[in-house]
Amino acid sequence: MESPPSPAARPGLRLGVGAVLLVAAAWLFGAIAEDVFTGDRITLVDVAIADWLHRRATPAVTRWMLLVTDLHSTFAVAAYASLAGLWLAWQRRWQRLLTLALCIGGGLALNVAMKLAFQRARPKFDEPLLTLSSYSFPSGHVLASTLLYGLCLAWVFGRTSRLGWRLLATSVALAAIALVAFTRMYLGVHYLTDVGAAFLEGVAWLALCLIAMDRFRARSPAPRSAEDGAA
Repeated sequence: MESPPSPAARPGLRLGVGAVLLVAAAWLFGAIAEDVFTGDRITLVDVAIADWLHRRATPAVTRWMLLVTDLHSTFAVAAYASLAGLWLAWQRRWQRLLTLALCIGGGLALNVAMKLAFQRARPKFDEPLLTLSSYSFPSGHVLASTLLYGLCLAWVFGRTSRLGWRLLATSVALAAIALVAFTRMYLGVHYLTDVGAAFLEGVAWLALCLIAMDRFRARSPAPRSAEDGAA
């Protein structure tokens, strides 16, 4: 049986929750970015964790870490979003297509700008597991995963008000993002602050985009379907 409209589907509550997430995530991102930029003590923790993980790497685990990280690269997530976009265009769900483009495309572009702004070097090891020439802060893989699973989570919340399904979806999304973050640290291409800041960046960007699209739909003269109305 279809569950009744959830309280989170109410415009005022959606706006409030989105605003809290936006402000909190942006503030925490700024705090981490400032510590990284000024070389605060947290950067020493970064190095200690990176060295600890690198010393415990094994070939078997490394193969699995590479598989998971490749499936969540910025290129892979962009490809998933492109396929979803084609399906949405075929279904003529233009508002959802616009939401997808803003969240994924805009978020990936923002991350490139952030990397160029901070220009943080990646961890260095005598025998690296993976070598990349791009900048480290914030992690593109974690940002892309946060956008991908965050959108899926928003879809679940828009479709059901059942607490069990919402908790399950939230747990799966957070576990998937945490796994991707761990692979980037394990492979020695990101610090803890890189992946933490990327997650916060993704949450803030998603909240901003979903708030903007919610306001756009509210002002749009076009009728809204039940599916297009779910953020």
